[in-house]
Amino acid sequence: MTEPVSHDPGAARSVAIIMDGSGRWAKARGLPVAAGHREGTQALRRTVEAAIEVEIRSLAVYAFSTENWARPVDEVATLMEILSETIDRELPDLARQGVRTRFMGRRDRVPEWLLDKMESLEATTAHLDVLDLWIAFDYGGRGELVDAARRLVEDAVPLDGIDEDALASRLYAPELADIDLLIRTSGERRISNFLLWEAAYAELVFTETLWPDFGPADLRAALEEFSSRGRRFGGR
Repeated sequence: MTEPVSHDPGAARSVAIIMDGSGRWAKARGLPVAAGHREGTQALRRTVEAAIEVEIRSLAVYAFSTENWARPVDEVATLMEILSETIDRELPDLARQGVRTRFMGRRDRVPEWLLDKMESLEATTAHLDVLDLWIAFDYGGRGELVDAARRLVEDAVPLDGIDEDALASRLYAPELADIDLLIRTSGERRISNFLLWEAAYAELVFTETLWPDFGPADLRAALEEFSSRGRRFGGR
């Protein structure tokens, strides 16, 4: 695999966000958890539009993890409905701004009616190139690596043909650029099984802001912190 390259040491072109804190946001206001998740869709739109303004080329967001299936059944059902609503109401407007939407993760457990919407959106935005929005849905970093290893076996790749490039090409989203900056909201300081391969050299920024309150100012603050750091990728 080629050595990671930072285009401009002060510019993050590939950004990922762990969108955390929607439940706490709702609880603090005496609202159902679903209200926090729905408010989070507005935060996503604000953030994507802000990312366009600062010329971020790729934005990956953690929407639903493989572990989230363990949440209460009604909450899982609500999250499926909210993704559907987001596809219907928010993402088409972003498409008009040149945003290409792609989903990464497992697809065998997503309800068929929702999978149809996801794939339709991917097809209708495939020609857009202002910003790539990657939505990680039913995604887990360890599972992604296991599935990539299985594909190596299925493809009968010989031992001497197994290297970083061979594995990377079999990830869920092989076109996703290495992550420059990984942001987590809500004050938690862990990456929660997100983009374990792609974020190997990412700078990590943790903010106390709960995801539904996240906006352009928070994104710019994270980018400013990123620009203040020196990235050596293991060198001196």
